[in-house]
Amino acid sequence: FDPRHYLGTHCYRWPKTGPHRLRFLLESVKDLRETLKKKGSTLVVRKGKPEDVVCDLITQLGSVTAVVFHEEVREIL
Repeated sequence: FDPRHYLGTHCYRWPKTGPHRLRFLLESVKDLRETLKKKGSTLVVRKGKPEDVVCDLITQLGSVTAVVFHEEVREIL
């Protein structure tokens, strides 16, 4: 969970993630974790800036050979 997603938007400072969206996100992550657990896997959930959290996870795991990610598209007004 990136703390920056719970701050205001760039232009008008409206919340990027309101209470309903947050509840949906939390329920979705919980459901995904439970589904993975039934299949013998797990889900790593962390709070922090992804660029820091991913680096820390790679260091902790030590045997990472690849990292795949996507970048959020921002609209230019």
